[in-house]
Amino acid sequence: MIPKDAPKVNENKNIKNVIAVMSGKGGVGKSTITTLLAKELKRKGYSVGVLDADITGPSIPRLMNISDKEMKTDGKNMYPVVNEDGIEVVSINLMIDENEPVVWRGPVIAGAVMQFWNEVLWSDLDYLLIDMPPGTGDVPLTVMKSFNIKGLVMVSIPQDMVSMIVTKAIKMARKMNIPILGLIENMSYISCDCCDNKIYLTDENDVQEFLEENKIELLGELPMTKQIASLTKGKTLYPKEIFSEIVDKIIKKCK
Repeated sequence: MIPKDAPKVNENKNIKNVIAVMSGKGGVGKSTITTLLAKELKRKGYSVGVLDADITGPSIPRLMNISDKEMKTDGKNMYPVVNEDGIEVVSINLMIDENEPVVWRGPVIAGAVMQFWNEVLWSDLDYLLIDMPPGTGDVPLTVMKSFNIKGLVMVSIPQDMVSMIVTKAIKMARKMNIPILGLIENMSYISCDCCDNKIYLTDENDVQEFLEENKIELLGELPMTKQIASLTKGKTLYPKEIFSEIVDKIIKKCK
């Protein structure tokens, strides 16, 4: 549900679908998945942007291979940086040195995210993905309350502690009346080099129980692979078949 007082994205441009990628827990590969979802959407022919809302721990520019770029401004509007795939990106790390820490209090951080929403002159986009920070604090609250989000993609890994924290994020989204498009489980299994069998790191029933308890659909399971891990080095290899299926489900849910 879009709040009646929701601030509009820059009035000069149009964004059809806003999707937030969230976990509640850090270190689960959420930014990596945001990047790969954006790449797959672009590969399917959609216009795509990524808003890095993780102000204190931004990693999207490095994953998008544009960490040496800089956002421009004309005093009124800010302009996203476009990566080699044609994906538009906004991040605090495109405004400051990526090794500089952002030592700001919560309200200031949330205000910066609002500026990215209101003042960036995006192109007409089919999809804008928002890479959310860990936790259920100021930024997630601001995004859920003020942005016209079509839905949330939750990210988890097969570990009890992470599942518990992801459950908190799911409950927060439901309290804010934000639709949950489904769950992507990262680092779910290892593929055997000899036989291609999937070697799961935990009991598969644990995942099913989590899905049933939270009434959430599994969008896909991602393996632990060198392909995905090498994304930070500028390499763009990833399991396209898996992501193609995941993105098709997301597109269908957004219609």
